[in-house]
Amino acid sequence: MPTYNKLVRDRIPEIIEKSGKELKTETLDHDRYILELKKKLNEEVEEYQTASTNADALEELADVLELMNALIRIHGSSVEEVEKIRADKAAKRGGFDEKIFLIEVED
Repeated sequence: MPTYNKLVRDRIPEIIEKSGKELKTETLDHDRYILELKKKLNEEVEEYQTASTNADALEELADVLELMNALIRIHGSSVEEVEKIRADKAAKRGGFDEKIFLIEVED
């Protein structure tokens, strides 16, 4: 039996069982859940970075967004609050639309 040892989406065990396979899972405690969410976020960002098509990139970004939503809830906030923080930062410091690449700053 292959060993995965990774956080999976909530319906994955059901999907595996419906395929006729047996599986073993555990429910993580709060601290381990945060750790595994962070690991999974890194995994999905790496997959986004290697995506070769727009469709693949969007698929990976959807996974990143799902993980961000889970992490937002863990930190006791909401997507709306994080969006407000993002908008405030963008108003003060700008976004990334102008493709500016800083080379150096004179002391």
